[in-house]
Amino acid sequence: MSDTVLEGTPGGGGGVTTVEMLRRGVGNAVSGLSQMLGQEIKIASINLTKVLVKDIPELFGGAQAMKVGVYLAICGHSNGHMVAIYEPQNAFDLIDLLLGQPAGTTKELHDMEQSVLGEVGNIMGSFFLNHLANSTGMDLQPSPPAVLMDMTGAILEVATVSALECSDYTYVIDTVFESPDRQVTGTFLVMPVPGMETI
Repeated sequence: MSDTVLEGTPGGGGGVTTVEMLRRGVGNAVSGLSQMLGQEIKIASINLTKVLVKDIPELFGGAQAMKVGVYLAICGHSNGHMVAIYEPQNAFDLIDLLLGQPAGTTKELHDMEQSVLGEVGNIMGSFFLNHLANSTGMDLQPSPPAVLMDMTGAILEVATVSALECSDYTYVIDTVFESPDRQVTGTFLVMPVPGMETI
């Protein structure tokens, strides 16, 4: 499977592969998180792979594994889905980071904690899609985020069923980002946006 090469933006010169565009999009999303926090957040590692949509639940320990998900629909010139998946403890660590609390403070998801994760999803989703929009010339906007702690299958059901109507494959982006005093690991799924998929 080769990567689609997308034309550069006007004046940008050359093309860029879908994989590189998505990597840069994640970098832009983390930059948005840095601005939200008012402190430097850096990508410690990023691993982007293309997988069969039907195999996604197995990447997270099976359809019945409990995870925390932040879901946003992609709207505009094309439709798609973005989902951030966290191990519950990683989600709690991210909340503690955002609220300036000692690691280990958050132990459950209540309204305030869900609101914090939703705001993270909104900021990172907007910055991510801004980069894709600038790279493709498409108008792409995120929906309001939905935050839930549930089984992987339930979190991904709507996105995967819809994605299979466009493509058998999607992108999984494993990312570790860090502040000066801690690291947080999350996985981003980008379901097909027609015109961006690879063949």
